[in-house]
This record gives sequence, C-alpha cells and structure tokens, in this order.
Amino acid sequence: MSRIEKIRGLLKDLDIDGVLLYKPENRLYASGFTGSTGYVFITDTEAKFFTDFRYLQQAASQCSGFDIVEISRANPITNLLKQFSINKIGFEEDFVTYGQHADLSEKLDKIELIPLKGAVLKLRSIKSPDELQFIEKAASIADLAFQHILTYIKTGLTEKEVALELEYFMKKNGASGLSFESIVASGKRSSLPHGIASDKVIEEGDLITLDFGCVYRGYSSDMTRSFIIGDATEKQKEIYDIVLESQLRSLNGVKPGIRGADLDKIARDYITEMGFGECFGHGLGHGVGLEVHELPHVNQLGDAPMEPGMVITIEPGIYIPDYGGVRIEDLVVVTEDGFKVLSNSTKELIVL
Repeated sequence: MSRIEKIRGLLKDLDIDGVLLYKPENRLYASGFTGSTGYVFITDTEAKFFTDFRYLQQAASQCSGFDIVEISRANPITNLLKQFSINKIGFEEDFVTYGQHADLSEKLDKIELIPLKGAVLKLRSIKSPDELQFIEKAASIADLAFQHILTYIKTGLTEKEVALELEYFMKKNGASGLSFESIVASGKRSSLPHGIASDKVIEEGDLITLDFGCVYRGYSSDMTRSFIIGDATEKQKEIYDIVLESQLRSLNGVKPGIRGADLDKIARDYITEMGFGECFGHGLGHGVGLEVHELPHVNQLGDAPMEPGMVITIEPGIYIPDYGGVRIEDLVVVTEDGFKVLSNSTKELIVL
C-alpha cells in the first residue's frame, strides 16, 4: 500500500475530508520531498503538493503520485483549498503554531480544522524495508565513527574537539548531518544525561559518555557508549556492569506485543535492586526514524505494544552527581520473532 493510500485510510477513522501536512518529517514521509517549503494535501480522490516557484522542479521529480501546484504570496494555499468541496481538514496540532492556526481558521472559515492526534506519527512508527535500510546505514556510519574516535580521543583534548571530530567523520562517510547535537560528557560531567560537549579538557581517569547519531537519506541513528581514559576504579566497573546487565535484560525482552512500559520496568527493576534506582531518572528509550525521538514510547508511560518494523532505543543509565555516569544505548528493530540490533559497537568496558 502506498503512503498516499495509508494516509487516505485515516480520513474515515478521523471523520475528515482531507489531510494537510507541512511538518518536514511528515511531508517527507508522505511525498518524498526533501526541500524546505511545501504542503501535502490528500483527500479521497486528490493528492496535491503545493509549493512555490523555487521548488516546482524538485517537487515534480520527488513527489510521485502527486499533482504539483504552485503557490505564492499573491495566491496562497488557502485560496486553493477553498476550491475543494470539503468540510473538515485534519491538521498537525503538534506542529502548527497558534498564529498559523488563527490564519487558517480566518481564511478557511467554512472549513473545520480537526487535530490529527498523532495519526501520521503512528503510521511512521512502522518502518518499510527501505526505511529500515536507511536507518541501518545511519547506524553503521555511527559505528564506524565510534571505532575512529577511540583512536582519536586522548587526555588534553576538549569535549568540543571530540564532538567536532565525530561530526566531521560521519559527514565524510556519507551522513548528511547529525541526528542531534552530540553528547560528549567526561569526568563528573558524565553524570549529566544530556551533557552537550563543553570546553572541559579530558583527563586521566575520566568516565566518558558519547551519545551521538547521524542522518542518512533523512533517517536518524542514535547510540551511546561509555568508556574510561586511564585505569578504571572498582566503582566505575561496578556501575558499568550494572548498566550493561540492565541493558541486556531489557534488550532480550524486545518482541512483538510487549509494551514500552514493560521493557522500561525490566531495566528499572534491576537497577533499583542493585541500589541505584534514584540514579536512573529518564525513560528506557524511544522510537527513531525521520526524527530521532518519535513513536513508540519506551518508558513508564509506554502503553502501546511493540510491532514488527518499529525501531527503538534501549538506553538505561546510572548518573551520580559530582561523580559521573554511564549509559549504554543500542538501536534496535522489532522483528516478527524478536529483535535485531543495529548498533554493532562493542559493549564490553573499554579502558584506553
């Protein structure tokens, strides 16, 4: 079934006559368009892609199955939408701003705007074989980057220098960009779950956490590894081993039908049993795709069951203020009979 047909399937479910999409990730998912300006409009009988003069040729080459329609300041999309015999349009309530909604409501006063309630995000949570291939490629680039950074990192470098090297290497090896700003947190800063790279100099004995990913053909990867520069202390080894065991336990629980909350509980219960429950304050993971954080939820509120084709992260951690922390994260595909790990970098404790 084409993505246009999948989106058409939402019309009856939501009791609407059409869907208007312009969140970049939803637009790319529905149409294949990679430019920065455009609107997808789908009804039972129509599939239109509205864009301005700058992108007409690009849209014509990328948006298979769509009629390409030019819009401009003089002839905005609202003028064109009025020409359709529709009463209700579904819109992206999690993306459209208050001002945009007010403008649409004023100019489309005969048409009711109905929230999509994340319906397109739910469609996106099940990946096609092509999507899985792109995500796997992004993950493989990140794996190569991790192997490279282990040969590059040393005492005396700053966290920012390490982050810059990661970005350069991934782009040089095929990535179009970063999934998010790379986390490079060393020493006591490794207790910061989202410790963006700073000017801190890496020192002997530092626990270092790298959380990073890249984008390939629009799709993101995400992985985390922690390691040590210099000799590891017994406490560092203890924390690492607990996080690794919790990660492996929850990873081995991945299968169709299990809820995100169930997976979260596996890791959280073990970390709590080992005495560090208060040091694990975030969810176990999240969905990954066109966005690095998307459905399904893999946390204590994750009620939706896992389905084949979903891509999720499994990333427990322990964070001790004024000491340091460890997180280990794999990117995982839910398969018909279990799971496939896309992050192939070693999870054994690395001491450099």
